[in-house]
Amino acid sequence: MRKSPKFSPEMRERAVRMVQEHRSEHPSQWAAIESIAAKVGCVPQTLHIWVKQHEIDAGQRDGVSTAEAQRIKELERENRELRKANEILKLASAFFAQAELDRRLK
Repeated sequence: MRKSPKFSPEMRERAVRMVQEHRSEHPSQWAAIESIAAKVGCVPQTLHIWVKQHEIDAGQRDGVSTAEAQRIKELERENRELRKANEILKLASAFFAQAELDRRLK
């Protein structure tokens, strides 16, 4: 079971915005991330992931955007459901075909 997120989407967005705004005050992006992470109460690696995802969503970096990832997840779920339904229909078809053959032989 996944635990609920500790930080709201608004908080994540605000932290990413703070990194972008204060980037020029630090020698590197990582230094800015470390500084901001301490202020918002998360580990720098987590904030770095948020910043990278924001850059992907904004088209500044290659990768799978949040919307694309959500769409892929939905399609995979739908695909699983259709495979299950197809398997059930195959089993039912085989069952009724066998029942029909048994009935003809009597």
